[in-house]
Formats: sequence, structure tokens, C-alpha cells
Amino acid sequence: MRTMKRTREELATFLRSRRERLSPNDVGLPSGGRRRTPGLRREEVAALAGVGLTWYTWLEQGREIGVSTTFLDNISRVLKLDASERRHLFLLAHQRPPIDPGKTWCIVPALIRRLMDDLAQHPAYVLNLRWDVLAYNDAANQLFCFDQHPPERRNLLWMLFTDPVMRQLYSQWEEEAPRILSSFRRDYANASQETDIKALVDEMKKVSPEFQQFWREHDVHEPCNGRREFTLDGEIFTFEHTSLTIDADRHLRLVVYAKSEEN
Repeated sequence: MRTMKRTREELATFLRSRRERLSPNDVGLPSGGRRRTPGLRREEVAALAGVGLTWYTWLEQGREIGVSTTFLDNISRVLKLDASERRHLFLLAHQRPPIDPGKTWCIVPALIRRLMDDLAQHPAYVLNLRWDVLAYNDAANQLFCFDQHPPERRNLLWMLFTDPVMRQLYSQWEEEAPRILSSFRRDYANASQETDIKALVDEMKKVSPEFQQFWREHDVHEPCNGRREFTLDGEIFTFEHTSLTIDADRHLRLVVYAKSEEN
């Protein structure tokens, strides 16, 4: 385990390296004459970030000071850090990763689509934080009838509360629906700044009294992995299911079902 001294040394080295790789032109400053050292000066970084020069100097020197997330975000912006570099800066300065706001728009990698095709016997689909069904295999389509919905309505939450066929599929809909909504609420909290997820919740409140009631109750359950019963052709089948994060930065989740051995 790294000591605080070692971490501060790494922080100092990291900040200097990021500062020295930038030129004045990169941040909209005049290049001026020759510089004795490469990159930006400390006072330039501090001024552009709107932070105190002394405080930034102490941070770059690896001194034992505490800084706010706003301070680090301003430094990240000026030094043009990408997502990985920003996370690294937070870990070095705070010993914990930053909170990244969730994004609802994303593209499913081709590899994940091939993986779902390989899971031909197991219903599998990909969700974003808004619970749009972005991709699915044939087995999932046969179970959930995704193709019967236009892409803009191919949303698991919308289908769960507005589609009579989906309601009949869940053998214990009255028990499952609040638990599933509780899982969605966790994703909503992560992406509540996104206008499209807010619009979805507002529309759901209007079209589904049950959704409105469950949403107002604010119940929080454990993540609903495990077992679920579906009614298929008049028979009840038990499925086991799990959810796998396939791209943390894009907030994509692969959901896979498998029939229980008890069937």
C-alpha cells in the first residue's frame, strides 16, 4: 500500500508533467518570447483555473494540503486532462475517485453484440441508464417481444408499466414492478441531470397511475438479481438473471437470463 508521502510525490510529478506538455497557444495565451522551461508556468495555470497561485504551487510541490473537487475540476480543465487523467488526479489528491455524472446516450460496442449472439440460448440485452434497450439477441426478443415496439418506445421501464403483454409475462408483476423500479431509481439518481431521463419519468407519471404511486413511495430495495418467474404459454418458468457492467464510462449494462435447472 502506498504511503501518503509516495502519493504526494506522484501527484507533484503528474501535475508538472501535464503542465509542461502544454504550450501557451494550447490554452489561448500569447506565446511571447523564449521560455527557460517547457510548457505553462504555474502562475498561468493558477490564473486560468481561477485558483490561488500559492495553493496551486503547494499542490504541485506535494505538500500536505486539502483541496476541493471544484479546485481539482478547474485544474483538470486547464491542463486538458482526459477522463482517465482526471480520475488519476482525483485519486492522487483525494484518495478516492471523482463522481462522474451518468450519461444516457451511448453506443453498444460490436464485441458485445457478438457476445450476445454467442449466448443464443440465453436471453440477453443491453441497457443504458435510461433503461433503453439498445441491443438484444433473438432469445431476448422471443421472451420480451422487443421487436413489437418502435425503437423510441423500446424502453424496459415503459414496457413494464404500459405493455399488457409484458405485464402478463411477469407472473408476480405486483411484487416485481416496485422492485424493478427501485433498481431504476438508482440509475436515475446517477443521471438525473440528463433531460431525456427526466422526460421519461414525467411521461411515466402521466400514463401509469401505478408508476406514479410507486415512484412517490420512494421505496429502495436490494438490486434485483437472482430469480424471476415468467408465464409462457400458460406455464410458469423460473429464470435466473444477472447484470454485468460492460462499459463503466458509458454506463452500459448487459442483462442475461437463464432458465433455472428446477424447470
